[in-house]
Amino acid sequence: MKIAIIGAGNMGGALARGLAQGSLVQTSDIYVSNPSTAKLEALKGEYPNINTTTSNCDAVATADVVVLAVKPWKVEQVLDEIKPHLDYSRQAVASMVGGLDIEQLSAWLEKGGALPATYLIMPNTAIAVMQSMTFIVSARSTAEQDCALVDIFNELGKAMLIEESAMPAATSLASCGIAYAFRYIRAAMEGGVELGVRADDAKHIVMQTLRGAVEVLAASDAHPEAEIDRVTTPGGLTIRGLNAMEAAGFTHSVIEGLRASTKR
Repeated sequence: MKIAIIGAGNMGGALARGLAQGSLVQTSDIYVSNPSTAKLEALKGEYPNINTTTSNCDAVATADVVVLAVKPWKVEQVLDEIKPHLDYSRQAVASMVGGLDIEQLSAWLEKGGALPATYLIMPNTAIAVMQSMTFIVSARSTAEQDCALVDIFNELGKAMLIEESAMPAATSLASCGIAYAFRYIRAAMEGGVELGVRADDAKHIVMQTLRGAVEVLAASDAHPEAEIDRVTTPGGLTIRGLNAMEAAGFTHSVIEGLRASTKR
């Protein structure tokens, strides 16, 4: 499968890097366009076989899937530019643009009454290291196309095909959520420093602790509360710490943050 990525910024560049590390898409089948050359040169420096160009039209010419990874206000302009060069009978269009829905994307894609297979794709920045949680919404696609796309993004972490109505919540949990995870790591680091641990050591300790927590849940498929019960003893230090966090509003703050990031 050949994939064209329009835009080499944070998300477009991350996707290109993730794809280049995988096995389902050959590096020579990745095409990336960007108006300035600096980001393209950086990609080429890391992955010489990636095809880079400043021409969006050249990038999409032979692609099976065209991925839009540009700023929201540039989408219509980019589509007007590339639409005459797209063959809707064989090419799918996918948007990684936050806040853009299928209805609006379809309105901009319409060409003589025809529309292509269309996707909304929402990964997070961990896609660059093949550890993204990616959500996919499809319209006018075949089951074969859906399976192929899900397989590609599963190789880049985990992928889930969802209804469009679930996208705001999914985005909050994963795409915004990765920032919330970083904020927890930072807060725990600061706590560690206050307790006398060097900042770099605290970071590695917290990172490994989170890796361990994820692996335990993945292996056991248990509810997090069951694993919490396993490490809390009556009158122990862990339950004191948990109760202090709850008294400071830990769970409430997390839920309120998720709610806030679903509002438009």
